[in-house]
Amino acid sequence: MVHDSVEQAINWRVRACEQGIDLTRLPRHIAIIMDGNGRWAQARGLPRLVGHANGHRTVRRMVYGCAELGVEVLSLYTFSTENWRRPPEEVQGLMAMLARSAREELPIMARNGIRIVFSGRLHELPSELQAVLHRAQQMTANNRRITLHLAINYGGRAELVDAVRAIACKVQQGELAPDAIDEATVQAHLYQPDLPDPDLLIRTAGEQRVSNFLLWQTAYTELHITPVLWPDFDMEHLLKAIADYQSRQRKFGTV
Repeated sequence: MVHDSVEQAINWRVRACEQGIDLTRLPRHIAIIMDGNGRWAQARGLPRLVGHANGHRTVRRMVYGCAELGVEVLSLYTFSTENWRRPPEEVQGLMAMLARSAREELPIMARNGIRIVFSGRLHELPSELQAVLHRAQQMTANNRRITLHLAINYGGRAELVDAVRAIACKVQQGELAPDAIDEATVQAHLYQPDLPDPDLLIRTAGEQRVSNFLLWQTAYTELHITPVLWPDFDMEHLLKAIADYQSRQRKFGTV
């Protein structure tokens, strides 16, 4: 994965400190709803897929920028269960782009300590893409610099339904008593139960909703909404979001 030339020379830890960010209080887990690719392209008279391709460059910036800062987990809402409703040519283009990007980026990510994990109903994806994602997870399983968590064919409600089904099967088989089910039980049956809950959720392009993303995990997540379209989102915008996060007092229901 190659940095943009302008950003390559910037030490983002130094820049963060210059902006008053406390590197000892970074969000462990940042989740991002990457919105605005289509609008970015349409504003320029370009096909929507061109917007998605430019959005991919932003993904590169975020992965390596977050790794440099010391963020532990970066979750990206890559393709939702609702995105299948888009025009067939866009969906097919996105599937091909995901597979191609994964193949091209994987060796570099593996060398740079990026661990890749996935959430979603991956079995419903094209077989070629499934194979690429499986290989990515296997090749990077022992990396520890940062975890890149990609939600593909993902919906928060679908995740909870799948968790409930798995729990119901254990009850039916006598492996679990109904009155033993608690929050920890549900957590253990999520797609990625070992990831910490997001501390900060960023949504680009100004929409003020969570759009079925990590519904269970974001119960106490701090939200940062920016009007910036995803292809234009850069590390300076990320630092602003982190500064906003650090300006808040997280109470978790207390006073």
